[in-house]
Amino acid sequence: MRKALFLDRDGVINIEKHYLHKIEDFEFIPGIVEVMRQYQQEGYALVVVTNQSGIGRGYYTEEDFWQLTEWMKQTLAEQGIVIEGVYFSPYHPEKGVGEYRRESDCRKPGPGMLLKAAEEMELDLGASMLLGDKESDVEAGQNAGLAQTIRLLEKGKTREDSKADVVIYDVRELLKSR
Repeated sequence: MRKALFLDRDGVINIEKHYLHKIEDFEFIPGIVEVMRQYQQEGYALVVVTNQSGIGRGYYTEEDFWQLTEWMKQTLAEQGIVIEGVYFSPYHPEKGVGEYRRESDCRKPGPGMLLKAAEEMELDLGASMLLGDKESDVEAGQNAGLAQTIRLLEKGKTREDSKADVVIYDVRELLKSR
């Protein structure tokens, strides 16, 4: 079994933009490519786990999501980064439309996406980590039994604002600490 670095997408891999779904609006977070490269070199499988309620709200489609995802994966692959898995939850319990309006264990803070990835990819959750920018990311990692959760906080928030094992303000801090 392998270890994984689970990454949220919006706010971690790319700069947070309201319901991002267009390639032309995608901007990588400064330093994230180097962080992914380092973890990949250390033997971590890189796995994206992302809530995408914009699909459930009808703002964009699953096809739009996959087009952007394939572009992101290809752009990273050109830099030697391999995203081995992508898991998403399109559901929202109150604001979802039609089939997307429901509770789901796959929507973070539920651990469903991480558990599914672990099963499908033969990952060791007890040796894996998660990097997220919201407390729901941290809770999902803890609910899945990960070895470590890391929260990327926005400026102005304090470390006490999170139950994560590690709190950072810039992803490049992860390069310094290794």
